[in-house]
Amino acid sequence: MPVEATHEDYLISDDPARLDVGAIHTYLTRSYWSEGIPRDAVELALRQSLCVGAYTAGGAQVGLVRVVTDYASFAWVCDVYVLEPHRGRGLSKAMLRAVMAHPRLQAVRRLTLATRDAHGLYAQFGFTPVATPANQMEKRQPQPWQRPAKAEPPTPDGANSEARKR
Repeated sequence: MPVEATHEDYLISDDPARLDVGAIHTYLTRSYWSEGIPRDAVELALRQSLCVGAYTAGGAQVGLVRVVTDYASFAWVCDVYVLEPHRGRGLSKAMLRAVMAHPRLQAVRRLTLATRDAHGLYAQFGFTPVATPANQMEKRQPQPWQRPAKAEPPTPDGANSEARKR
């Protein structure tokens, strides 16, 4: 059973059937955090996450909050956006309220996120800078879709298949 609420004329819902993968991909591919992301990567990420969307009365998706979680101890809040024409109406706050109150996330003891420019928004929901940043580590890798193609390894005779074709 989906968890849903209304905010003004918008529906806030965690129903995966409502997600508009095309609209989400269109936004994420131009975002600073997922520039150029392929559609299949977006589809996989959505399937593996708890997603809360914002929808117009006509059903068009205009916002998203994605949560990567084990539902027991940890959750990473990411891919938070509201389309430009719908900003200023409290939709990001409404979606974040839905996430924070979501019944499946009540056992989670640590929620994290990263933001370049929305610290004030997240502070309203209890997020603070990491208390002990020296205890946190990360491993950054280029996005698979941004990595250069690997050269084919040479065959035992020292040539690769491209060289043999010539």
